[in-house]
Amino acid sequence: MNSFVSRYLKSTLARNTGWMLIGQGVRLIIQAGYFVIIARSLGVQQYGAFAAVTAMVAILSPFVGLGSDSLIIKNVARNFELLDECFGNGVVLTLVTGLAGVGIVIGICRWVLPASISVTIILMVALADLVGYHLIVMVTNAFLAVEKLDKTAQLNVMVSAARFIGIAATVVVVRHPTAELWSIVYAAATGVAAVISLLSVRGLVSSFKLAPHRIKGELLEGLYFSGGISAQTIYNDMDKTMLARLSTLGATGIYSAAYRLIDVAFIPVSSLIYAAYPGYFRHGKGEIRATYEYARRLLPVPIGFSLLAFAGLLVGAPIIPKILGGEYLRTVEALRWLAVLPLFKTVHYFFADALSGAGYQGLRMCLQIVVAVFNVLVNLWVIPAYSWRGAAWSSLASDGFLALLMWMAITALRRRQSASVTAPAPVVA
Repeated sequence: MNSFVSRYLKSTLARNTGWMLIGQGVRLIIQAGYFVIIARSLGVQQYGAFAAVTAMVAILSPFVGLGSDSLIIKNVARNFELLDECFGNGVVLTLVTGLAGVGIVIGICRWVLPASISVTIILMVALADLVGYHLIVMVTNAFLAVEKLDKTAQLNVMVSAARFIGIAATVVVVRHPTAELWSIVYAAATGVAAVISLLSVRGLVSSFKLAPHRIKGELLEGLYFSGGISAQTIYNDMDKTMLARLSTLGATGIYSAAYRLIDVAFIPVSSLIYAAYPGYFRHGKGEIRATYEYARRLLPVPIGFSLLAFAGLLVGAPIIPKILGGEYLRTVEALRWLAVLPLFKTVHYFFADALSGAGYQGLRMCLQIVVAVFNVLVNLWVIPAYSWRGAAWSSLASDGFLALLMWMAITALRRRQSASVTAPAPVVA
């Protein structure tokens, strides 16, 4: 037992995973609190409207900052001296592209989403998620890049706590708030959290530097990161927006509540994914075999947990209507359909990060785009016919397909690199 504790204390990855797990666990409790408050106070129709807007904003969100929040991890994990200029570039790009994105989102949402969803909801959610939250992510990723995940965890908890305080105070004052009022509180709470986050990073970032040459030189790679995350958001969240358009807001609320619980069940695995991410870049530098071995060593534990989560979701699903209310009775069936998703997500996240760490972010993005297009096409067929059940089937097919594609890509790259290493050197006459 003492030797196990000793090895744990000496393992940076284990400590960082522990910090993220604690942070995500506390965050989970807080999010569960305000999720129940929102779901019960708004009702399935209003909650469906809010979920549809957040899903649409999430699809465009990755292009805010042009990948600077991902590049800071890659660059600083390899060279700490780049922190100041990567952070400075990231904040400026976030503000410029985030504010531009707000206007774009309003236009798209007015075209795509039902007219019953007010502009105020769209504006407030866009400001919160495209500007405020991205500034917070820049700070948390700066701490993540230097493996100070205790700070990352604390800031993540703080964001959820700010939102919980906001919605709890709102419900006390207004017994049955509207989705419009909650969106205003959501934006205000995120703004407060963003200011606190920026103040907290002063001890890490010694000076605010701008390096325009780095922005130009890394633009393509940054777009690869943005494109990959946007494609990921499409196959994760586009179904909620499409449900609002092609089915009903009630169906959107039922499905969104079930998917939210899947995200909750995935938190222990996502904690390890966060903690391990900088390690892929240190192991990589163009060597897929090294990042694959790194991922393979980590996979058994999260796969085991995903199987336990699958069983727990199947057994515990009937509790949901007792917590959220009778309107969410059909969420029990939706959750059972989606229960295997954590396993699929575990496999494709670890393999995808192995590709990124080895310098194949462009390939990762292309595979994610293929799955995003597949997801949208399938949803156009199954949602009008089967409503939220069709969305669930599409999610299962998309995440399973992505896991298969990532495995096939890594297998092909490993074989190609092995062949290049073992090939005989040319004979010089």
